[in-house]
Amino acid sequence: MARLIARLEGPLLAFLVCGTLAAAVSWFARMILSLWMPFGTAVMVAYAIGMLAGFLLYRRYVWTASDRSLMGQIIAFIAVNIAVAVLVLVTALGLVALGEFIAGRSPIIEALAHGAAIAVGAAANYIAHREITFRVKPRTNPTS
Repeated sequence: MARLIARLEGPLLAFLVCGTLAAAVSWFARMILSLWMPFGTAVMVAYAIGMLAGFLLYRRYVWTASDRSLMGQIIAFIAVNIAVAVLVLVTALGLVALGEFIAGRSPIIEALAHGAAIAVGAAANYIAHREITFRVKPRTNPTS
């Protein structure tokens, strides 16, 4: 996996690969956890496992040179994920309301709205993690 990610140009593609892997970890974890706990609980625990996988993958393969301490990265990562989850929810609900206003209630509208909201969330996650969680301050030239 390290070779695949290292061959990708720029952090965006590496972010997408790592994010996809983290989502897969969450998805498979939920299936296993559902053997021992209720669905809703399994979803939440699996989400936390996926977040941990995402953090470790992003830190290792996407943004390796952050100015933040490890604890600062962890706190920022959690805060960004909470904010983006709210953004995804609001976007999905807003798009469903708009779609239902235009075309009436439909599972297709819900699916399209959720897909668009996930895309908005992915873009927001990338920007926020790049600029906040794993930021690197530009070096200043003391001679200028």
